[in-house]
Amino acid sequence: MNGGEAEQVGPVPGKEPEARPYRHPAAGWGAAKAVTEIVLRQGEVVDGPRSLLRMNHEDGGFDCPGCAWPDTQGLHLDICENGVKHATWEMTRKRVGREFFAAHSVTELTQWSDFALEDQGRLTEPMVYDAETDHYVPIGWQEAFELFGSTVRALENPNQAAFYTSGRLGNEATFLYQLMARELGTNNLPDCSNMCHEASGRALTAALGTGKGTADLKDWETADALFVMGVNAASNAPRMLTTLAQAYRRGAQVVHVNPLIEAAAGSTIIPHEFTQMALLRATRTSTLNLQVRSGGDMALMRGIAKATLELAETDPGAVDRQFLDRYTVGFQEYAALCASTSWEEIELQSRISREGVRKAARVYRDADRTVISWCLGVTQHEHGVDTIREIVNVLLLRGNIGREGAGPSPVRGHSNVQGNRTCGIDHRPPAGFLDRLAAVCGIDPPRAPGLDTVGVIEAMHRGEVKVFVGMGGNFALAAPDTVYTQAALRSCELTVHVSTKLNRSHLVHGRKALILPCLGRTEKDEQAGGLQGTSVEDSMSMVHLSVGMKGPASPHLRSEPAIIAGLARAALPASATPWEWYVEDYDRIRDTMARVLDGFEDFNRRVRLPMGFRIKQPARELVFLTPSERAEFASAPLPDVLPAPGTFRLWTMRSHDQWNTTIYSDDDRYRGIKNLRTLVFMNADDMRELGIPEFGPVGVTATAKDGSTRSLTGFLAVPHDMPRGCAAGYMPEMNVLCAITDYSAQSDQPLMKQLRVTITGT
Repeated sequence: MNGGEAEQVGPVPGKEPEARPYRHPAAGWGAAKAVTEIVLRQGEVVDGPRSLLRMNHEDGGFDCPGCAWPDTQGLHLDICENGVKHATWEMTRKRVGREFFAAHSVTELTQWSDFALEDQGRLTEPMVYDAETDHYVPIGWQEAFELFGSTVRALENPNQAAFYTSGRLGNEATFLYQLMARELGTNNLPDCSNMCHEASGRALTAALGTGKGTADLKDWETADALFVMGVNAASNAPRMLTTLAQAYRRGAQVVHVNPLIEAAAGSTIIPHEFTQMALLRATRTSTLNLQVRSGGDMALMRGIAKATLELAETDPGAVDRQFLDRYTVGFQEYAALCASTSWEEIELQSRISREGVRKAARVYRDADRTVISWCLGVTQHEHGVDTIREIVNVLLLRGNIGREGAGPSPVRGHSNVQGNRTCGIDHRPPAGFLDRLAAVCGIDPPRAPGLDTVGVIEAMHRGEVKVFVGMGGNFALAAPDTVYTQAALRSCELTVHVSTKLNRSHLVHGRKALILPCLGRTEKDEQAGGLQGTSVEDSMSMVHLSVGMKGPASPHLRSEPAIIAGLARAALPASATPWEWYVEDYDRIRDTMARVLDGFEDFNRRVRLPMGFRIKQPARELVFLTPSERAEFASAPLPDVLPAPGTFRLWTMRSHDQWNTTIYSDDDRYRGIKNLRTLVFMNADDMRELGIPEFGPVGVTATAKDGSTRSLTGFLAVPHDMPRGCAAGYMPEMNVLCAITDYSAQSDQPLMKQLRVTITGT
């Protein structure tokens, strides 16, 4: 294979795989049972529940290290099964110290499963790779900083370094991190948004002049219709279930759009509703489910727009003419495009019948206020930007921007991924931000765009990026084209990973490598100025403080701001930036941020308000920072998303018992899977046509845009309710299939939901 091949074992050794349809409400007693098991497994019977009661609390406590769903005011048990998993996984009593690394070489550890690596527990002290013994060995903090500093100072130019962050980094650390990179002289600041929601930011900026959604949680709670597209809410944003159940109870319409009918699109029992739990009384979470083909979301939205415009021919109230005339441009061109797009093409590309599309359009027409949300099932496609522009087009038709109960609402994944971008992690920073950074911080930031995630991987592979720093995450597994990415990391002069737990990225290292252990969000961060809080921004632009409640896992841990300051001082010994002074009291960082970042004025006071504060969204106030100073319709042609004969469109996704690359077990409760991760979900008719039985072994080969191929063997086929021609499997196991060259020309995102594959029985 000219791209790479990976051999995988099918079922869990010694355990029989199972696949049974899940027919129960989401959450409920299944979630309660899972929470009990995870708390017991991590040995946190006392401290775990006590700390969890303070998670997402409006009068103090730590923010959930999991998803970015907003906190609910007045709800004192605003936690979910996955939040408990994230927190207790971090609070485990297990430890990975120098004795562990002395007993296990890196070569040996590469043979361990990813679950086994993380399950060893919390990292306790800085470690450096010793090539002679193939072991990580202890290193002092100052020595570690100097190794980084001397390596960076020896680079020919600062663009030979790259600074990646996952969505776990708090705002204050994020600001220091980008400040360090830009004072060094590079905008090489890739982040997980490059792989997840880059399309959302680019589409919303083009359409509305803002890279974020305009809807907040109150809008979700007052909308007449909610459209939830390309998201498995029960696993990816479980606290959304409360909002969906409440919407159904008050008579709102809830429309789910996804190739799979996931658990959240059925019913739920909310665990903190004790009476409902006791009576096993479920609440529906949807009124309509539309199983589009993979990539068919844009055609569906075009169909809803076409049907709405057809209604307007006899029903003037179907569109908001006053809003369109006053606040938009491009409507006439878009209306003509809808008229010229045939129903046959809409049905073919979306896989939804004309009657089904019109039913959805009637839901939209009858709602005075509509929120449309989406996640990676929409963004990780070649045409992700066009699809989100089409979503905004539909919202504009009825004036669903800039008023209560309405608006676009991307569902972000990791807890502070939106805050990372807000606070400066951007390889293409706006000129205005750089001007303020220069004036306030006294540096001369570079103006040329840096490299995004795909660009950094390619540059490492070519030997042009020699130092890679990862703040959180598990880059070696999260990135596309696993074989290529890992080879790129190994070609580096130095890799540095700031982490709480051992993971695959520590074993896929450069010639020199550092593991720097940091405090988790659940832990107390004591600095010279006392106990510190760090802020995060949720997916709806609310910013609030998070304060750890538990003692650190080791006395040798440092906070992320302290680690960044140490790295910065070592790399920039003559810097006038007061790195150490900042770390003494994070209020000082926030005061500087207030002078640099739009919407962060009076930061220290406002972040301490109950529930924090919401960053101002101009488009929410009908102020559009676009070239036309209006909301702009887009008129892109529909893409052809039909798989070629004999091929499938495969997408990668998480299991329920997983968060990003952290795998808690080999089960997926909401899809009825036990003891199996190396699987391919397929339509039962497709399996019969290919002669593949349930749990039959298959080979999967992906063909990239450049013609190269990548293959997996030993996977097992599992029938699932999904459109014909579609297939799905878990990441990170299937990331190997996504070539580094397979990224969207619109967003530069890897095409994790648009893999062109053939599947054969073996």
